Amino acid sequence: MSDQNIILRMQDITKDFNGVRALDTVNLEVARGEVHAICGENGAGKSTLMKVLSGVYPHGTYTGTIELNGTEATFSDINASEAAGIVIIHQELALNPLASIAENIFLGNERASRGIINWDRTTLEATALLEKVGLSENPATRIYEIGVGKQQLVEIAKAMAKDVSLLILDEPTAALNDEDSNHLLDLISGMRDHGITCILISHKLREIRRIADRVTVLRDGKTIETIDMADPTATEARIIKAMVGRELNNLFPPREPQIGRELFRVEDWMAYHPVDTARAVVDHVSFNVRAGEIVGFAGLMGAGRTELAMSIFGRLWGTNISGRVFKDGQEIRTTTVDEAVAHGVAYVTEDRKRYGLNLIGTVTTNVSAVALAQFARWGVIDRNREYLTAEDYRRDMNIKTPSVSEVVGRLSGGNQQKVVLSKWLVSGPDVLILDEPTRGIDVGAKYEIYGLINALADQGKAVVMISSELPELLGMCDRIYTISEGAVTGEVPRSEATQENLMYLMTMGKEAQR
Repeated sequence: MSDQNIILRMQDITKDFNGVRALDTVNLEVARGEVHAICGENGAGKSTLMKVLSGVYPHGTYTGTIELNGTEATFSDINASEAAGIVIIHQELALNPLASIAENIFLGNERASRGIINWDRTTLEATALLEKVGLSENPATRIYEIGVGKQQLVEIAKAMAKDVSLLILDEPTAALNDEDSNHLLDLISGMRDHGITCILISHKLREIRRIADRVTVLRDGKTIETIDMADPTATEARIIKAMVGRELNNLFPPREPQIGRELFRVEDWMAYHPVDTARAVVDHVSFNVRAGEIVGFAGLMGAGRTELAMSIFGRLWGTNISGRVFKDGQEIRTTTVDEAVAHGVAYVTEDRKRYGLNLIGTVTTNVSAVALAQFARWGVIDRNREYLTAEDYRRDMNIKTPSVSEVVGRLSGGNQQKVVLSKWLVSGPDVLILDEPTRGIDVGAKYEIYGLINALADQGKAVVMISSELPELLGMCDRIYTISEGAVTGEVPRSEATQENLMYLMTMGKEAQR
C-alpha cells in the first residue's frame, strides 16, 4: 500500500504501567477512507493503543512513533489530537444528560462570538448534523429523554462538528438493540463512503465481517496480524484463533445436563413502571427452573427481561409488584435483597461497573461484599480469612490479577465478571440469575465464563440466563422462555429452538398470546 493511501501509521508503540507492559512494539497502519477494526481479548491493549493515539496518554509517556498523513504527530493531550482531526467515542458515552442535544454536540466547541453563544447558529448547525446521522429529534431535546442508540448518534454528530477525519469508535453497539446497531453500522459505512476513516473496536465478529475492510488483531499487547476481509480465508475462526492463540472449534463448552427437581418457580409476577405507574412492564409472568438446569430468557431491548429479574431480586426495580416465588416447593419472600440472599437467590447485574462492583475496591473486598457476616466475629472482619477466601476464588475462577489486593477497576472486563460471579458464589446461592453475563467480553473470556456457568449447573444449582445474543442462548440453555412487551410469549426446549422461531416469539407481542 502506497504511503499516499495511509492516513495513520503507528510504529513500535510500547507503553508500560508501573513495570507492567500493556503495549509491546505494536504496529498499526490504517488506509484513508477505510473501516479498520481492531480485535483482541480484554486486556490485549486495544483501548490503551487508542488512548495513545488520541492523546489521553501524551507523547513522552510511551515509546514509538505516530504518523498522521505522513507527518509525525506528538499529541500532548486530547485537544491536540482533536485539532488534528482525530476523535474518539468511548464505550461509556460522554454526554451531559441534563443538557440539550445541541448543547452536547458543541460542548467545548461552542458556536460563540466574544464569549457569547450564538444560539440560532447552534440550533441551525445541530439540526444539519442530526440530519447527517439520521436523527429527526429537536435539538432542544434533553439527552436523558432519548435512548442509548440515539445518544450514540449524538456522539457521532458531536464528532462531525469537530471536522473529524479519523473517527475511533470503542464498542459502539455494546448497549444497542439489533435495530439501533444496524442503523449505526449503516451510518459508519456511509461515513466511509464520504471519505471519513473509521477505527472500530468491537468484540462482535459478525459486525466486523459486515463493515470492516481490514482487521488488526492484538494479543497480550502485541500485534498478531492484519487481515484483509476481502480474503476468502478471513473467517471468524481465523480471527478467533489470532485473538486467543488457539482454535475455538466449539464456541460453547460441551455439557451433559443432569436435570433434577424443580428448584425455583415464579407465578403470576407483575411489576409496574416506577414513574408511569399505570404501565405494566412485567405482565403476569410465570416460569420455573429445575436443579442442574440452565434456563434462558430471550427478548428484544425493552421487553422487560432485566425488569423481571430486578423486581424478583429484592424488588430493586418497579412499583406495585405482586406475584409468588417458590423455592423447593415452599413459598418464600424476596421483597428485600437480604431476604433474597438469605433464601439462596443471587442476581448478577448486566451493568457490572455501575451496580456489580466497587471499582476502587480490591478483588478481596469485592469478593467478600455480599457475605461479610461470614468473615466477622463480634462485628470485626477477619481480614486473613477474607484474603484467603479471595485467593481461593482467584485460583478456582482463573481470575488474572497480580494479587487479590489489586484494585478491581484495573482488571479486564472478563476478569471483572469473574469477580462479580465470585462475590455471589461466596454467599452460597442455589439460584443464580445472570443478566447479560458476557456483555462486553471477548470470545476467549466468554468461553471461560460459559465453562463456569456449566460447572454451576453441574453442581445442581438452578441458573437463569438473560442474554441479547440468541446464539449464546442456543448454545448454553436447556430451555428458553421468550418475552415480549413484558409477557412470556413462548417456552422452547433446546431441541426445538432456532434463531428463527425464537425471533418470531420475541416479536409477536403479548396480545397475540391472548
